[in-house]
Amino acid sequence: MSSSPPAPSPRNTHPGSVTEVFLVFLRLGLTSFGGPVAHLAYFREALVERRRWVSEKAYADLVALCQFLPGPASSQVGMALGLQRAGYLGMFAAWFAFTLPSVVLLVAFAYGVAGAGDLSEAGWVHGLKAAAVAVVAHAVLGMAKNLTPDAPRATIAAVAMIIVLLLPSPFILVAAIVAAGLSGLLWLRPPTDEFAASDAFTVRVSKKFAAVCLGLFAVLLAGLPLLVAATGNAYASLADLFYRAGSLVFGGGHVVLPLLQAETVNAGLVEADTFLAGYGAAQAVPGPLFTFAGFLGASTMEGPGGVTGAVIATLAIFLPAALLVLAALPFWEALRSNAHARRALMGVNAGVVGILAAALYDPVFTAGVLDVGLGALVLAVGSFVALNSWKVPAWAVVLAAGVLGWLVL
Repeated sequence: MSSSPPAPSPRNTHPGSVTEVFLVFLRLGLTSFGGPVAHLAYFREALVERRRWVSEKAYADLVALCQFLPGPASSQVGMALGLQRAGYLGMFAAWFAFTLPSVVLLVAFAYGVAGAGDLSEAGWVHGLKAAAVAVVAHAVLGMAKNLTPDAPRATIAAVAMIIVLLLPSPFILVAAIVAAGLSGLLWLRPPTDEFAASDAFTVRVSKKFAAVCLGLFAVLLAGLPLLVAATGNAYASLADLFYRAGSLVFGGGHVVLPLLQAETVNAGLVEADTFLAGYGAAQAVPGPLFTFAGFLGASTMEGPGGVTGAVIATLAIFLPAALLVLAALPFWEALRSNAHARRALMGVNAGVVGILAAALYDPVFTAGVLDVGLGALVLAVGSFVALNSWKVPAWAVVLAAGVLGWLVL
């Protein structure tokens, strides 16, 4: 009698190389359209489902942590995954590879290379948005199966979704996660094996180094304005502007735009028409919306400008995210193994599923289907079937949807 094959390992426990991390995230940086929620879905498909770098629970816990931190949540998740896979260089490689394609495209647009007008209404962009609907729906479905398998957790997810839809605000989002955690602490009782060894998110960051990163975050936040006031240096001024934007904004991408507009357009650094044109282009490129800072840095009429301005602005707006991830992860890993914390995290994870479900409707479905029409719905359904039933890789689904959108939408 032949024996059945062994069950697959719950996650790939072997450490990876910096090159591996760079290539994986470069592909994600080239194909991850649709905004931060879609990025999290792409990460899950590529790194949890396909490569098993982390377990579903560990990934959901990481997403929950990054939702609490200021800055771009999807980029912070990517940084943490790169750190876990290949150390500090892996963290940098993940950020650099995921960010590079959109920065290059937006800086090229700033120089006038991509003079195609309003790219956000192009047919291929509509196709990419329809594919994002499918990718996010696939991620929400998969996470719901694992993280809301019973009535109490499904209820927490549903309530979180309703709250976020009815009261859209970054602060309400954080409040919904907190409420979900409290509900889990008071209501849920995990089984004794709820925290398995495969759910650990191992990082090689000491608590002492984490404290140094937190201190550096605070010193730069307070010190850069003082440096600018004392010296009037244009390079320091540009760095201060974008560092504050990355430090003080919860909710990621679109939430940072009003602050950037006030700091650039209202301050006379960038013309209003230029700002709006760059924002339109940012909707049509893959990767994090925070790379819009690269466009603004290149477009400034005072100070460095050009490639130098783009590099300063991009580094400055993402640096707080990196420092906060390094500061939080060691304490987070110790906390999440605690029994009481696990109950709270069960509720938080259910809340995250509800929040992602809310984002699936608005803005992903509304922008990708409702604002476009029946053709986009057909494309989104076809993309979902290809991804969920035929197991086609997300990058291939995205590219095919872009071509079909260009042809028919």
